[in-house]
Amino acid sequence: MSELSLHTPDTLRSRSEAVAASMPALLADAQHLAASVLLGVHGRKRAGTGDEFWQYRPAEAGDSYRAIDWRRSARSDGHFLRQTEWQAAQAVMLGVDDAASMTYSGSKSRPSKLRRAQTLAMALAVIAVRGGERVGLTHLAEPPRGGQAQLMRMAAALMDGDDRPEYGEPKPQMMPSGARAVFFSDFLGEPSAIETVLGRSADRGVKGALVMVLDPDEEAFPFDGRTLFESMSGAIRFETLKAKSLREEYLGRLAARKDALQAMARRTGWQFHVHHTDGPAEPALLWLYQVLERQ
Repeated sequence: MSELSLHTPDTLRSRSEAVAASMPALLADAQHLAASVLLGVHGRKRAGTGDEFWQYRPAEAGDSYRAIDWRRSARSDGHFLRQTEWQAAQAVMLGVDDAASMTYSGSKSRPSKLRRAQTLAMALAVIAVRGGERVGLTHLAEPPRGGQAQLMRMAAALMDGDDRPEYGEPKPQMMPSGARAVFFSDFLGEPSAIETVLGRSADRGVKGALVMVLDPDEEAFPFDGRTLFESMSGAIRFETLKAKSLREEYLGRLAARKDALQAMARRTGWQFHVHHTDGPAEPALLWLYQVLERQ
């Protein structure tokens, strides 16, 4: 097949139809998952520096006369200040690793790592939007927005993966200062890239969480005897007659990777969490909700 044929209208239309068919299921799963987490009465809105009106409040001792809204004050016996929303703190940026390694599932009875990450990300976006916040995807050079239309755009962008590398790494295009962010990945790629992103995020006052999504087979390494290990793209292959003999070294490396991620997160004020695809998604979503509330 020539390169030109990869971009024919039929191919593009087929891919668009596949995205359109999968997106409603993803949104339905995310909406259902989000409903399992109770939202606070007023969400996360707070007063601060921004452009959108939030509320009026009575003037207090120490307030500047320049801050008083004289038009509103003229309609009452007191003085009132016009407050705007703290927009920087209301931005939640989500990054979902869609590399080939994330498409792995050790059993048909459980979702792939990618599908679980997409569902968690969209459920978190649903909760944020319901709380009056703006949401966005880190890999898109577009500012975060609120509303149902933004949720639709995000779901479509998450489903539209193409030309997947073997292992992924966060490459944020949009990270507003003071925002909160969450990266979902198996984090099996180059760890230095993660450290660089966390350092730059910390410099911009961005805090958040790393969620390591793993299939239980990757955690337990239940392989024995003759085994052919092959990467999801097929580019990496390794065959052994004694798979069980590799288990201890593999588990040691996985533990070391987790420790390294935990240390990176701790140094930059982020949080780290491991989630397995054979377990329910609700505990992970609740943990994320509580982490972002504290931040």
